[in-house]
Amino acid sequence: MPRFFVETLGCPKNAVDSDKIIASLLADGLESSAEVGDADLVVVNTCAFVEAARQESIDTALALADAAKPGARLVLTGCMAERYGEELADALPEVDAVVGFAGEGSLSEVVLLGRKPTGVRDLLELARPAPSAPWAYVKVAEGCDRACAFCAIPSFRGKQRSRSPEAIEVETRGLVEAGVAEIVLVAQDLAWYGRDTGEPGALAPLLARLDRLSSEGLARIRLLYLYPSEVRDPLVATMLELPTVVPYFDLSLQHASAPLMRRMKRWGNGERFLELISGIRASEPAAAFRSSFIVGFPGERERDHDELLAFLAAARLDWAGFFGFSAEDGTAAATMDDTVADDVMVERLRECSELQDPITRDARDALIGTVVDVLVDHFDDSDPGAGVLVGRTHREAPEIDGVVRLVGAGFARPGAIVAAEVTGALGPDLEARVLATVGGQPT
Repeated sequence: MPRFFVETLGCPKNAVDSDKIIASLLADGLESSAEVGDADLVVVNTCAFVEAARQESIDTALALADAAKPGARLVLTGCMAERYGEELADALPEVDAVVGFAGEGSLSEVVLLGRKPTGVRDLLELARPAPSAPWAYVKVAEGCDRACAFCAIPSFRGKQRSRSPEAIEVETRGLVEAGVAEIVLVAQDLAWYGRDTGEPGALAPLLARLDRLSSEGLARIRLLYLYPSEVRDPLVATMLELPTVVPYFDLSLQHASAPLMRRMKRWGNGERFLELISGIRASEPAAAFRSSFIVGFPGERERDHDELLAFLAAARLDWAGFFGFSAEDGTAAATMDDTVADDVMVERLRECSELQDPITRDARDALIGTVVDVLVDHFDDSDPGAGVLVGRTHREAPEIDGVVRLVGAGFARPGAIVAAEVTGALGPDLEARVLATVGGQPT
């Protein structure tokens, strides 16, 4: 029986697509392989968001081509394959096929049997692969309606298309039944969910609907990628009221200077963002905040950069990422003048990190001595005999933020939620001593 290996690059939304690809291959009778050298079909789910992600996708594909066994078929799919299909096929003779979104649901037919894709299969109707962790991503919408000057996603993902709440509930229930305790909702523009179907503000009712699955074992719901203009009541009130929804606000801010935000074709500025954050903190002091920022966007003056630094100092976000501007083909920003010199951009990136790193460190240090609820993710593989578990509080999103290393966990297993006293902090990670098992759905 043919075996397959899937490598995923880029954002959590790509991980959702990989789950669907895996589901389709399993449904077609293939077996999953943990090692690329044992696979007959090697799939690289690429990312095309910025130049660094594209280069990583190519480097990964070439490395897997070297590691694959003779006769294995190597296929590229995902955003980069959709956007640069012909160019990739010409530039990478090591790759047997470049398959865009339309063929992702029939890779075994396209690659192993040589058939052409006939369209997108409804992979949500297929059996999803068994979860390997007590958390899972659930995509609630595809595409984006916005026209941010730096972003090419709408050009190849299309307009937003929201899934029905019924389909999302069915998928979530299936994951919970399989042992998942935390659901992470994702979309290109999550807070915009439902607007394309004539139901603006539909995310809050969706959360209430999913919250009812707590009686079946769902312990946490986490939201990623919230456009700041939509982070208001009733969404905020719903997030803070429902017991399963964690107070973790992943805000898509990008910058703080009002003139630069207008040039980016984005909503907001530092003053509005601070008002939003302080309002949430007033209602929930334990709320955690993450955002990412573009540095070196065309037209960014020194005063714009100073505004960003001042905002970071005032906002004191738990987590922040900084990315140098990358001109994307087909975007408005790609043809803008007044570009920022590379050396200036590098210096500004350094200044942002030097300001933010101590803020994140202080936030972690402030937790020492407190008792937190930790969802156990997995055993610590670095020292199997030590009996140390790795988990997360509501402040840490999976695969993005720091983690909590747990000692004294006793019989706790992945999927359980334990109360633990934080005993130390090492960079972004915490160390904690387990006090008691609280709940969750151990696997």
